[in-house]
Amino acid sequence: MIVVLCVLFFTVYLFTSEVIRVDIASILVLVLLGLLTLVPGLENLVETKHLFDGFSSNAVVSIMGVMVIGASLDRSGIMSKVAHLILQYGGGTERRVISLISSSVAVISSFMQNVGAAALFIPVVSRISNRTKIPVSKILMPMGFCAILGGTMTMVGSSPLILLNDLMATINHSLPAEQQMELFHLFDVSPVGICLVAAGVLYFLFAGKFILPHADEDEDKSDIHEHVRSSYNLDPAIYAAKLPNSSELIGRKINDIEQEEDIHIVALQTFGKNQLSPVRDIKLVSPTTIAIMGTEEAVEAFSKKYELSLGTGEELFPELANETSGISEIVIPAGSELIGQTIATALIRKKFGLTALAIHRGDTVYTEALQNIPLESGDTLLAFSSWDSYALLRRDRNFIPVTMNYPKDTTRASKAKYAIFFFTIAIGLILFSNFPLSLSLWVGAAGMIITGVLTAEEAYLSISWKTVFLLACLIPLGRAVDTSNTAAWIAQETLAVMGDVPAWVLQACIAVIATLATLVMSNVGATVLLVPLAVNIALSTGADPAMFALTVAISTSNSFLLPTHQVNALIMGPGGYKVSDFMRVGGGMTILFLVVEIVALNLFF
Repeated sequence: MIVVLCVLFFTVYLFTSEVIRVDIASILVLVLLGLLTLVPGLENLVETKHLFDGFSSNAVVSIMGVMVIGASLDRSGIMSKVAHLILQYGGGTERRVISLISSSVAVISSFMQNVGAAALFIPVVSRISNRTKIPVSKILMPMGFCAILGGTMTMVGSSPLILLNDLMATINHSLPAEQQMELFHLFDVSPVGICLVAAGVLYFLFAGKFILPHADEDEDKSDIHEHVRSSYNLDPAIYAAKLPNSSELIGRKINDIEQEEDIHIVALQTFGKNQLSPVRDIKLVSPTTIAIMGTEEAVEAFSKKYELSLGTGEELFPELANETSGISEIVIPAGSELIGQTIATALIRKKFGLTALAIHRGDTVYTEALQNIPLESGDTLLAFSSWDSYALLRRDRNFIPVTMNYPKDTTRASKAKYAIFFFTIAIGLILFSNFPLSLSLWVGAAGMIITGVLTAEEAYLSISWKTVFLLACLIPLGRAVDTSNTAAWIAQETLAVMGDVPAWVLQACIAVIATLATLVMSNVGATVLLVPLAVNIALSTGADPAMFALTVAISTSNSFLLPTHQVNALIMGPGGYKVSDFMRVGGGMTILFLVVEIVALNLFF
């Protein structure tokens, strides 16, 4: 027990300090548990032959299937139809739009990862905001919070709920027959989840106008050029100039020119050949025509310094017409491989054909020396590119394209019927067959891949391998906490401190502990560590252990106070939110969640 407690505290330290990535931390813990079995007296700490069983567990394989199905629904264009329906029935009224979007994302989030549902709806929100002129900041936070809440509506809506049955089954092996817990079915948790979603929607409908950030009423975001001017202080116009043979720019690298002059060379014409977003190490030669963008001051200073006669870019570069290229906004999501890299080291222009014009982070906009700024989760890139290059980003999990009103469309609308069919098959198997959850989901995922809704490469990219390793590597730790009687000992000590209190008070305390834990570590980690504890507390007091375990799994979704949850980090940049916005709006949501959760659990279970 002492060894397990030490490993437990070490794990919590790694998660909270973030000295290394959480997935690497979980791998380290897994290896540590295996090595400890070499110490005399600790041979039975874990069964080494089953140490890696987590990678084939029902929960891990199910989460992978959910991710593939979610990506398939996105690729088939079903979400665009959802946006159209919301616009059709929501009109331009802010309250109706918020309620429709929030309810829709909650329902979708109940069948796929909530961060995936939120990612799907960011372009939807952007499109609706452009058409209705409702500020994005008024819609995006309600949408994000309801995506998190929607994950509590079914047993496949969030990683903790998918994991819960596996954890309960493992604990059942060490319990006598009369104390074993009955596992939950797909919609058993739905009454509680529906109450939470309803509370969230009502919270924003009645309190939203008082607590949500207020955008500038004069700002017109329906036009991308006006949005670029007002939000990024950039001139959206593209200027072009032919360089004379005597120009000082001849012979210099694009990278050096851009860094020194704070302008962006977005296109290049040399010997009649045009290049959009040319790579930075190219040297300018004669004859050359360049197309540039930047702030009005920087463009004016650049033209005066080098005595250039500027014209419009479209006159000299047909590729710069709106139907072939343009300005877009792109979000860096949690889990992106670009986090920690700079624009230069990530080779954004060379690999993806993007010319980064600005970075929006929180309430700060960076327009200078972008090459030296490390990217963070939630950053919004303002970029120029061809629409073909931009469309390819939808296949790359390192980006979330926000701008949707561009001419190209890479969705496979003809495959929508297959996506709906196999999604229905997967849900039907979960409800009406004895198939394991993992097999039911992968029947649907495999069908979508075979029928071409998603390619095999896209399916691999849709899976968050960070989440897979995090979950699979923590499962042995959860088993060690339970089988070593560590959880039972902690439960006894907790009850001794609290004394004789009603079961619902203990349940509320567990919910608060799980809520605090998920703010500083992953919801999966909090679930693995706290479910055995909750079950042992329930058994010691005669309460329902299954309900206490469910309390933990639901409470780990109560993550609104800080932008530490993946969904919150995702919407922070596009919504222009600050940490104080999450504390103000999320504080009330956190308390409301706890109250509704405890009341609903005791009402329905």
